[in-house]
Amino acid sequence: MNIAVFIKQVPDTIDVKINPKTGNLEREGIESTINLFDLHAIEAAIQLKEQHGGKVTVLTMGPLQAQTALKKALAMGCDEAVLLSDRKFAGADTLATGYVLAKAAEKIGPLDVLLFGRHAVDADTGQTGPIVASFLDLPQVTFVRSITVDGSSMICQRALEHCIETVKVSLPVLLTVTSELNDPRYATPINIMKAGKKPQFIWSSEELGCDEGRIGQAGSPSIVRKIYEPVHETGNLHRMNGSIEEIAAALVDLFEEQHLI
Repeated sequence: MNIAVFIKQVPDTIDVKINPKTGNLEREGIESTINLFDLHAIEAAIQLKEQHGGKVTVLTMGPLQAQTALKKALAMGCDEAVLLSDRKFAGADTLATGYVLAKAAEKIGPLDVLLFGRHAVDADTGQTGPIVASFLDLPQVTFVRSITVDGSSMICQRALEHCIETVKVSLPVLLTVTSELNDPRYATPINIMKAGKKPQFIWSSEELGCDEGRIGQAGSPSIVRKIYEPVHETGNLHRMNGSIEEIAAALVDLFEEQHLI
């Protein structure tokens, strides 16, 4: 089974700052880590390899610093890593990113399973996996919480808002997975040492054969012009004493004063 798992580096903090002038996230000085849901995608890929044989290739798009995330994935058990890195990729939205990832999947060769986390915790769009499936004309199953291989097919459970849906789909297939799917393993010291000896590649736009009009800002129809921080307003504390009826009447008066009712 030939498996590809696609991951993303995200800020390793909930205390993200926004530049008030540019409206962009300030990433300088903030440690990065593998996106939470992508860890479950990595674990799923490794388990499929352990159960059915084959090879797992882990890929990410980003600057050279993203190699740190790839090395962690290799230490967890992936067999080889590919960094998609080119200044021409800068400013890509999900469509342009999906195009590059699809070109990388084609370059790897025939794949049985492509795995993504359900969404990235920084952008929270959940669009990239489905976009790649569209470019590659592959069936896709999103929000996957369980996987069973059945010959040349997979039976997957999807976690929907009010129910669990069971889907049978033929391979090859693209899956986006939830945190319910598994518990990601920790890399052992010996596997961390072995990770440095595993094949690692860096592919540019030219090596992927990308159309330059479809990558980076040029290939991005959507642009984030500004990000707004929520305004935290503090109000006055009103302490009320008396019976339930008296407090209820006082609340009504207060709400009327504030034009809430």
